Amino acid sequence: MSAALLAGLVAGYGIAIPVGAVGTYLVALTARTSLRTGLAAALGVATADGVYALVAVLGGAAIAGVIAPFAGPLRLISAVVLIVLATLGAVRALRSHRAPATRPVTPLVPGRAYVSLLGITLVNPATVVYFSALVVGNRAGAAVPALDQVVFVLAAFAASASWQAALAGGGALLGRVLTGRRGRLVTALVSSAVITALAVRLVLT
Repeated sequence: MSAALLAGLVAGYGIAIPVGAVGTYLVALTARTSLRTGLAAALGVATADGVYALVAVLGGAAIAGVIAPFAGPLRLISAVVLIVLATLGAVRALRSHRAPATRPVTPLVPGRAYVSLLGITLVNPATVVYFSALVVGNRAGAAVPALDQVVFVLAAFAASASWQAALAGGGALLGRVLTGRRGRLVTALVSSAVITALAVRLVLT
């Protein structure tokens, strides 16, 4: 069980630590809203990672084979969703900066933040391929006890959740520092540009 726990933690951190478009959006979202909203979004990302870890444990190599032919379209969908989010973030920031009194920006509630980040992460084919390859490689043809499989999935979820929560915490601290209208506008536009660039890179790679 300890080996499964360690493997799950390593796998969870391995997929979560590289900060890409989703991580950037998570930090920016928390900075513009609240820690509660950011933590809900972080849980959405971690839930998707946990789901894919479970799918990989149950399906193994077959999952990677099924996903592979659709990797291109799924990657494109993910990029489109991220670009839309980046555009909406920039537009809302500009509207709030120009007319904060007459056109207030409705903050994203925790429930919507959870669903949004869950959906974005679920359409990322790299996650399920990553977990599938890892699980298949570790099995090496040997049967794995059900308890070890459960421990692996829960450990991967916990690792991802802890890292995403750390990103949200960083976003909350950033939000406290950048309380001025100009600071929030600049950070929103910069984050939108970075997310867009990462989304384009996702399609080209």
